[in-house]
Amino acid sequence: MKDHGSNSNLTRALALSQEMFAAAESADLASLERLDAERLELLKSFRIGTQNVNAADGALLRQISQLNDRTIGLLEHQRRSKGRDMDLAAVGRRAVAAYSNTRQPR
Repeated sequence: MKDHGSNSNLTRALALSQEMFAAAESADLASLERLDAERLELLKSFRIGTQNVNAADGALLRQISQLNDRTIGLLEHQRRSKGRDMDLAAVGRRAVAAYSNTRQPR
């Protein structure tokens, strides 16, 4: 049997997961890290205090997991996009450096 406090921990963890996704959308990594640490403590507390997971708690855990996957996917997409931007900038810098040394003779 589980107590009411565990379910409130999962409900709060789900709300934090939603906040984490919003923070990822706005690339607010500091908030994302803080929210993740808070959510982790709630999930640990739930795990320690729960012997059996009922259907309602299982549904909350699935929602948390799905939001977590979406957040990770969004962050990975942003990381790849920044990597491409950095690669493109490096190509541009090399091109400028290569062509800046060539001057037409007078």
